[in-house]
Amino acid sequence: MNMFIMRVTHLRQSDLNLLVVFATLAEERTITGAASRMFLSQPAMSRALQRLRWMFKDDLFIRGPGGYHLTPKGQTIRRELEVTLPKLDRLLGGDSFDPASEEATFRIAGRDHAFSVLCPVLCRQLVPAASKVSFEFVAAHDGSFKAMELGRLDLVLCTDDEVIPPHFQSEVLYKEGVVCVVAKENALPRKLTLKRYLDSWHISVRIKGSEPTIVEKSLASHGVKRRSAIRVPYLWTALRSVAGTEFMVTVPRRLGNALERDRTLRILKPPPELRPFKYLMVWHRRMNSDAAHNWLRQIIRKAGRAVSE
Repeated sequence: MNMFIMRVTHLRQSDLNLLVVFATLAEERTITGAASRMFLSQPAMSRALQRLRWMFKDDLFIRGPGGYHLTPKGQTIRRELEVTLPKLDRLLGGDSFDPASEEATFRIAGRDHAFSVLCPVLCRQLVPAASKVSFEFVAAHDGSFKAMELGRLDLVLCTDDEVIPPHFQSEVLYKEGVVCVVAKENALPRKLTLKRYLDSWHISVRIKGSEPTIVEKSLASHGVKRRSAIRVPYLWTALRSVAGTEFMVTVPRRLGNALERDRTLRILKPPPELRPFKYLMVWHRRMNSDAAHNWLRQIIRKAGRAVSE
């Protein structure tokens, strides 16, 4: 509490408008240019510079070739203000976020097949204009919702079979089906019955430890179970293991379609008992009015629409 009071005391003794003056002068490097941008006279800008030097107890700017140059402390202040000033402006404005000028890092948890569908769209169409924003995609795990509760994640992408805590909000991004992948020489028909499917040996992909997969949950709803001889945590591991074997792997349809040109594999239609599912984005309700998080949800929503077209 004492540290908080001390910081507030420093703020009360400072003119925050001077921080804007500092940022402008650091960009323009001349009194004339900074004064013009700030709609001040040159004497007023010079007085503001003197007040800045008194406030930070440093020269901050030194005359040199081509105009003013920042001192080491001035460089440190400039780096801090590049982050702080946009945040303060958003705090006062309350309802806007400019990804071209405001720095932000978003952490999103999900499964590799969701990322393989959405990330290409983000990279090609939506993110390049967001020059100050970075994304960190991490593997979903049993503690993903807890991590979001603690503010360590911004979004979780999951399938509609997961139990979402009631204080979170969700939205459908796109619908997905499944296909079955087998070796090219496999004699199974292109359209599988449930019996044919269950008679096969399977490589199952369990991304979240011992939790049943969405395929296993669909089968369980019909009172049956497939024979999973091998369990792996990654889809691509499973797919690379199928060629030249009698194994089958069941994968999201969009991923399977991308393998149609692979001459070592065949894509089969699954039995109708394997229902389509939905991908959701999930977030904490406390972020509903946050401008940066609204922007994040908007671009993820657009990516979902793009892959649905």
